[in-house]
Amino acid sequence: MIKLVKPYISFEEVEEEFREVFESGWFTKGVNVQNFVEEIKGYTGAKYAYLATSATTALTMALKAIGVSEGDEVIVSDFSFPASSNVIEDLGATPIFADVSLDTFNMLPSELESKITNRTKAVMFVDALGNPSGIHNIKEICKKHNLPLIEDAACAIGSSEFGVKCGNISDISCFSLHPRKLLTTGEGGIITCNRKKYAEFFNVKLNHGAVVNNGKFEFVDYGYNYRLPELQAIMGIKQLKKVDDIVKRRNQIRDKYKKFLEPLGFKAQVINDGAVSNIQSLTFIVPKGSNRDDLIAFLRENGIETTLGTYCLSCTTYNQKKYNTVQKNAQFLEENSITFPCYDGVDVEYIAKKIGEFYA
Repeated sequence: MIKLVKPYISFEEVEEEFREVFESGWFTKGVNVQNFVEEIKGYTGAKYAYLATSATTALTMALKAIGVSEGDEVIVSDFSFPASSNVIEDLGATPIFADVSLDTFNMLPSELESKITNRTKAVMFVDALGNPSGIHNIKEICKKHNLPLIEDAACAIGSSEFGVKCGNISDISCFSLHPRKLLTTGEGGIITCNRKKYAEFFNVKLNHGAVVNNGKFEFVDYGYNYRLPELQAIMGIKQLKKVDDIVKRRNQIRDKYKKFLEPLGFKAQVINDGAVSNIQSLTFIVPKGSNRDDLIAFLRENGIETTLGTYCLSCTTYNQKKYNTVQKNAQFLEENSITFPCYDGVDVEYIAKKIGEFYA
């Protein structure tokens, strides 16, 4: 089976540091966690960085830092994994689904403008499948309306627009370290920001609500334990050093796929001029008139693992029943997008050959 993803890390790379952790018995809140945080700040350019248990907990904390609560509205890109809207729902706020571009798969500026109301508390831009195209346009609209911008950068470590890395563009950015991401620690998340106000919130809330005075904990608020352990931090450090090279190679693989698939009628996700996508998911729209699900099944039978691009949030059973605001472009993309294997050594020519057989 040609798997959909392969991690960019081996046990041999971390074995020595893992052994040191086991020998020391220091599994949490140690030097590796601190080093990973510093590496993230250095890589993204953000002033502040925090680790979390997942992008979902990171996004929840971002919404809390902004003060999102019951009765508020948060405008969110409609083409994403359901976690993007779930965290809004969980706080008693209302997700307002903004439709996306059929080219970049990202939030349309016109959609954002049309959905801002006096109840809008924040905007959540999703770097769809790792693509940051258009985020600066969204940022300008948020500035005009004095709205904080949260970047669901779950897929976007290593991506950038106009030379600015994801993690240093929005008010608060949240990354995922899930196994499908090109930087993985098994599970985990990252929060970055540049405003001291948000940093002070995270400092307390991510430490059980405590501050340290004269070496003693003083619990000044309620808070949480969303820590990333030492072993996972070691994995993160090792991969972060390689991210730019990984992104370059994934874009080269994308170019190979385009050469084979565009003549068949496939349409690649568009990456705007000035943007760099990490190609976290290599996703195409299938040729007009073809059945994406049949193609996925055919390729599986031929030993090739593929999947859909991602989900139309407004189309989930829960959101349709509650809001009935299905966005047509996001719905089209869920039904017609396909993600192919993209990693070093993947046999693009063989995969393209089998796709050709399906259409023949």
